[in-house]
Amino acid sequence: MIHSHDLIKKRILVVGANGMLGQRIINFYKYHSNVELLAASLEEEPYDKDIPYIIMDISKRDSVKDVVYDFFPDIIINAAAYTNVDKCEKEREIAWKINVKGPEHLAETARIIDAHLIHISTDYVFDGRTGPYSEDEKPRPVGYYGRTKLASENALRLIGPVNTIIRTNVLYGPVKNGRPDFVRWVIDSLRNNQQINIVTDQINNPTFLDDLVQGIYRIIEQKKQGIFNIGGLEFLSRFDFTLKIADFFGLDKSLIKPIKTCELNQLAPRPLNSGLITLKAETQLGYKPHTIKDTFIQMKKELKL
Repeated sequence: MIHSHDLIKKRILVVGANGMLGQRIINFYKYHSNVELLAASLEEEPYDKDIPYIIMDISKRDSVKDVVYDFFPDIIINAAAYTNVDKCEKEREIAWKINVKGPEHLAETARIIDAHLIHISTDYVFDGRTGPYSEDEKPRPVGYYGRTKLASENALRLIGPVNTIIRTNVLYGPVKNGRPDFVRWVIDSLRNNQQINIVTDQINNPTFLDDLVQGIYRIIEQKKQGIFNIGGLEFLSRFDFTLKIADFFGLDKSLIKPIKTCELNQLAPRPLNSGLITLKAETQLGYKPHTIKDTFIQMKKELKL
């Protein structure tokens, strides 16, 4: 017997659909028969032409209103952000418009139509002195990017739509369009015999994109609200992560030069001893991240690396 609620399609609006995470969310949901997808991004062209697509600028309230009130989604996934950490220090107005005003506009419209807003945040809300971090530790961002992301979290709480904040870190995975992720960049650089300088003093648990998509899926299905950390299984330095990439893909490790973060003279300070404890997601959502090796196997297969 088919119940009537089984026939109702969930309408999901994916904001930032052309970005790394957006592409994988679209990939995951496009084959779900009970989901009606709308992809939204700033670019003229969608990454996936099989999915309904609309141009939307989240920094403009009217642009958000037009799309949201027209599509009337049950779920809004905000995967859009201005993530260039150093540029955020210089281009503060742009960073604020995208990272704070954007989520505000989404939250206002989500509250009016009673949609569930899922917002992606970051471990950069912490100072990176005493990581890894659980959900209830006090945020202390050290750079402007982290400040904007914390402000976006606070805006959601203030405006008060049904919402879930996901904090994550160092995203990587099999992305075909746009700029390469960290893993792909390492592979390409080493295959071209380029020396790369990699920091030994930034600790994280890199997050496989498809694990993050699984986390989002579970939050939607279980209607979970609040803050959840979604990250990888293994905590390691960026340098050790790079060695793992080189080992797995059979690349020349002598091209990988260890350096300290301070030697890079970057504009924005970085949280060093960071990463996110995922115990809450594991126990409450049934979240199960893959091992780094398993994620490389999948990337190799999918991208033919």
